[in-house]
Amino acid sequence: MILVDTSVWIDFLIGSRSSHRRLLHTLLEEEQDLCLTEIIVTEILQGIRSDAEYKKVKSLLKEFPIYSLAGMPSFLHAAMIYRKCRKIGYTIRSTIDCMIAVVALENRLDLLAKDRDFQSIAKVEPLVLVQL
Repeated sequence: MILVDTSVWIDFLIGSRSSHRRLLHTLLEEEQDLCLTEIIVTEILQGIRSDAEYKKVKSLLKEFPIYSLAGMPSFLHAAMIYRKCRKIGYTIRSTIDCMIAVVALENRLDLLAKDRDFQSIAKVEPLVLVQL
């Protein structure tokens, strides 16, 4: 199962020519097992201006399995990841990225993402990043 991060979905939705968008398109065509987390759904939907597009994208996203943080232990895990990265010189720019990484780690999901924060997290945690 592959957890697809916000940045990849945005590339897909706007029709970017990125390699990440092309890979997501291929994964969708091949009906690969893809999933989301609530945080990613929120990030995607909050940027949509048109009500009609919002409804269309929300409907699309609801078709995928949704994985969640598991309460306080997950939030503590996210804080620990941030601290581990900082201790070895990696500055994580987004706490949300730590939370998304925890969802992937705790549910043994691979992560398809463009964000460099995940590259740093993968150096301190066994986060599996989908390679292009």
